[in-house]
Amino acid sequence: MPTGTLQGMRGFRVLIYSHDTMGLGHLRRCSTIAHSLVREYPDVSVLILSGSPIIGSFDFRSRVDFVRIPGVIKLRNGEYTSLNLGIDFEQTIHMRAEIIKHTADIFAPDMVIVDKEPLGLRGEIEETLRMLKRRGTRLILGLRDIMDDPSMLAPEWRRKNAMPALRDLYDEIWVYGLPQVCDPLQGLQVPRQVRRRMVYTGYLPRRTPTEPSTRPLPEIVSEPYVLVTTGGGGDGEGLIDWVLRAYEADDRMLYPALIVLGPFMQPETQAEFIDRANRLSRVQAITFDAKLEELEDNAVGVVAMGGYNTFCEILSFNKRALIIPRTRPRMEQFIRASRAQELGLVKMLEDDGKRDAEIMGKALRELPYQNRPRDVIVPGLLEGLDNVNRLVEPWLSEPTMTREAAREQAPAKKSAADRAKASSGD
Repeated sequence: MPTGTLQGMRGFRVLIYSHDTMGLGHLRRCSTIAHSLVREYPDVSVLILSGSPIIGSFDFRSRVDFVRIPGVIKLRNGEYTSLNLGIDFEQTIHMRAEIIKHTADIFAPDMVIVDKEPLGLRGEIEETLRMLKRRGTRLILGLRDIMDDPSMLAPEWRRKNAMPALRDLYDEIWVYGLPQVCDPLQGLQVPRQVRRRMVYTGYLPRRTPTEPSTRPLPEIVSEPYVLVTTGGGGDGEGLIDWVLRAYEADDRMLYPALIVLGPFMQPETQAEFIDRANRLSRVQAITFDAKLEELEDNAVGVVAMGGYNTFCEILSFNKRALIIPRTRPRMEQFIRASRAQELGLVKMLEDDGKRDAEIMGKALRELPYQNRPRDVIVPGLLEGLDNVNRLVEPWLSEPTMTREAAREQAPAKKSAADRAKASSGD
């Protein structure tokens, strides 16, 4: 049987876990990494575990697939509840944990990449990680460039018992950013052995779809336009309201605006914004577009909240950008936008709650005259996917027979343990 890097009968398997249900950021980051891996290595297959209710709306390449676990939603009081099922949250978490473990057991990955949450939502992947660790599976934690303000992150991670997981479970920690922008674990007491496992990859570049689009495009894209996006839209009402106020106050803006509200914005709020947009000759609002990269690439500028994925797209497509970051429940977007503005990559406008139409109007009129991100030289800024591919490559070269033996060894041990337990009457 061949034992070369790309010759295995079963190939190299990567399992990517994303805990998030309502946002788009985690899902889009995971799918970007998955597509890069299968594009680079013809022997790699990737399975994404996600609670996103719209994961099926996205296109996946050959050798990338997904398993959708039951969704949950975070309430305004910080508590979670089941998204669709009529069962309590603890039962939902138990169901998710069992699906995750069973999927990992059957798929038998060679590598697991966990997005952001070291032990998953409420610790739901801890048992799975320990099972795979015993089998010799390579465990990776992927962190975005900025997690939160250290004063908020430190107590959160103590509560979640995250640091022991970084110390005891994970082989490497990949930071999808650069240290000159931010250290995501700044202010935390990080053991030296954990620091040694951290690798800064740079930001994850994005590309427009290779296949020509067959979907109907908004009418407004037939001329130069400004794209306004809130990502998932669950907390983007302030941004949309402020932009609409500016166009309502001045219908002679240099460029019209295409507003993408986001699929997770409340339906009644979506309806209100669409109604306001319909009254304006130079604004069009749509709810969602699964190929947002294409709309961004064709825009003359972008107005956004500055989440991780939108920031990567702004850099990738070299777009002038105005960022209005949120500050609750996390300071992540504000920290990113502040640092990016200091580096000269974007302009930031803080939402003071008053949303003065003149202030936003002035910022929109100045947007076409800003510098572009590539006017600033930041070494390694967009090398994230190349570096992720390089980090995976050494493990592809492990002999196939060794990987197969590791896959088979643990299930056999488990069966023997189960037989012993059954014979003891427990």
